[in-house]
Amino acid sequence: MKKILNDPTVYVDEMLEGLCAAHPDNYRQVGDAGRVIARADGPIDGKVGIVSGGGSGHLPIFTGYVGKGLLDACAIGDVFASPSVEQMADAIRAANGGAGVLRLYGNYGGDIMNFDMAGDMVEMEDVSATTVLLADDVASASRAERDKRRGVAGMVYAFKIAGAAADAGKDLAEVTRIAQKAADHCVSMGAALTPCTVPQAGKPTFELGEDEMEMGMGIHGEPGVWRGKLRSADEIAGEIMDTLLADQPLGAGDRVSPLVNSLGATPPEELYILYRIVKQRIEEAGAQIMMPLVGRYATSMEMTGISITLCKLDDELEGYLKAPAHCAFWTV
Repeated sequence: MKKILNDPTVYVDEMLEGLCAAHPDNYRQVGDAGRVIARADGPIDGKVGIVSGGGSGHLPIFTGYVGKGLLDACAIGDVFASPSVEQMADAIRAANGGAGVLRLYGNYGGDIMNFDMAGDMVEMEDVSATTVLLADDVASASRAERDKRRGVAGMVYAFKIAGAAADAGKDLAEVTRIAQKAADHCVSMGAALTPCTVPQAGKPTFELGEDEMEMGMGIHGEPGVWRGKLRSADEIAGEIMDTLLADQPLGAGDRVSPLVNSLGATPPEELYILYRIVKQRIEEAGAQIMMPLVGRYATSMEMTGISITLCKLDDELEGYLKAPAHCAFWTV
């Protein structure tokens, strides 16, 4: 294992310390274990709080998207590991401005179990909380079994749109409805070229041959839909777009925001090569591109690979997507 670290057991804690030290205007650590990142100016009285949580290793998701017009707080676990129930409860408390809290996170068993228990804890403290799960990874289950899909980069859109709705003064029921609508309008799929290494494990999460890739792999190394020889950029983008458009078709008059995302090690140059095909396929379908995103928005440590997300928009979702927001990693 070659990593710039000290003791693997304090990898996440030292990362969070550095994150807050570098961006004190954006972030502060709260909770007994310091595993909750909250807005530096939060909680905001009278505003619906939005909280997320999950394992480390995915920056900017999860903690990076704490900020104005985005998340109010986030609980973070070890690399690829769920935060504890207590940490999630601390995050809900840190996000609570008296108008209730939306729990907005990915569809993973450990996160669901712990967030549900944390919700039970804070309800005894008279904190109202609702839940929206992101389940946008089309490779992980069919549309008929969408509730089994993994949550991946579609979270970026849900955080942004729900955060804008909360900033606009919407109540908890309305913020929850809008967040669910955003989640339902996102489809994603990824491809991996190399594994990554979890510091505490000290070895790669999976193995791929030098000339191999895996299509549809999850952000924790979960199995994809096929493994085979490395294909060209146009072939990779074309197959992903075929799958996404079959799951959520686009037609004349539709609007969509595409996200071409690096899973960590893939450089911007290669993302822009892929974007050519993404743009071409959307326009061939007759749809209009709004606010395209290209870069590192949801990573998997140092994995070489990419994901493509399409967020289908209407007037409501587009307005919230374009509303002002700010964190250390993204400003709109």
